Amino acid sequence: MAHPSQLGFQDAASPVMEELLHFHDHALMTLFLISTFVLYIIVTMVTTMLTDKLLVDAQEIEIVWTILPAAVLILIALPSLRILYLMEEINEPHLTIKAVGHQWYWSYEYTDYTELNFDAYMIPTQELTPGGFRLLETDHRVVVPSESPIRILISADDVLHSWAVPAFGVKLDAVPGRLNQTAFMTSHPGVFYGQCSEICGANHSFMPIVVESVPLKHFENWTSIMIKDV
Repeated sequence: MAHPSQLGFQDAASPVMEELLHFHDHALMTLFLISTFVLYIIVTMVTTMLTDKLLVDAQEIEIVWTILPAAVLILIALPSLRILYLMEEINEPHLTIKAVGHQWYWSYEYTDYTELNFDAYMIPTQELTPGGFRLLETDHRVVVPSESPIRILISADDVLHSWAVPAFGVKLDAVPGRLNQTAFMTSHPGVFYGQCSEICGANHSFMPIVVESVPLKHFENWTSIMIKDV
């Protein structure tokens, strides 16, 4: 959960988000080293008045400043490609959930269960319980088992939407007439918040997403209660 004046990312709640945070730190450190080196060169050129006629033509320096940037790009590209493949990998999910975006709410269907579906509307500010988060709480939460691979199928009923939960490192567009899929796995129990990340109309800001990760036993109890209520 983000907090006021936060500068960095939210704490990772999935293995993929942990990899993204590590890659961010890796790329930021590379950027810091390059910026420091360039600043040092600029300061040296401005403050040093010495010249050398041999520097007019230096093949060795040209080779270095051609190869070095290429090596830096490779050091950044290889971890990036690895994470891209990890984010697209979907192997034997334990649960499949279909999320459909509407103006302006989400509807969910647990495809592995019969008649387990519901709509999730934002709870108005005046109806929030003590401790609830304004513009983030919903009347129904998406409950998933922790430490289990979850596949989510995403589409839209009217206009473009986007299903995004920053703590999972998940953001996928919901396109009418098209079914997109992605996967995530929560590394620990908890409640995680997201929002629609595609401008979809007047009430775009009022389409929150709440995912509750619970132990498998509690998830089975929840599904039993939900099916009985239906």
